[in-house]
Amino acid sequence: MIEIATFGAGCFWCIEACFLGVAGIVDVKPGYTGGQTINPSYEEICTGTTGHAEVAQITFDATILPFDQLLNMFWYVHD
Repeated sequence: MIEIATFGAGCFWCIEACFLGVAGIVDVKPGYTGGQTINPSYEEICTGTTGHAEVAQITFDATILPFDQLLNMFWYVHD
């Protein structure tokens, strides 16, 4: 069963790197959520003035990697 979870952790590059290659992970897409600027650049996001948060959208196979295990991994790597 394919599911999607979106995690915000301050830096999507770090979360992406931690989840890539893990059994059960189908895809990891970094991006932004929230904010008031339409289609902001990475440089704009880094200023902290757009109101956006960096997130990683993780597509995973819950029959291989149940959500609770995915969440435990997230809490372990979250700073």
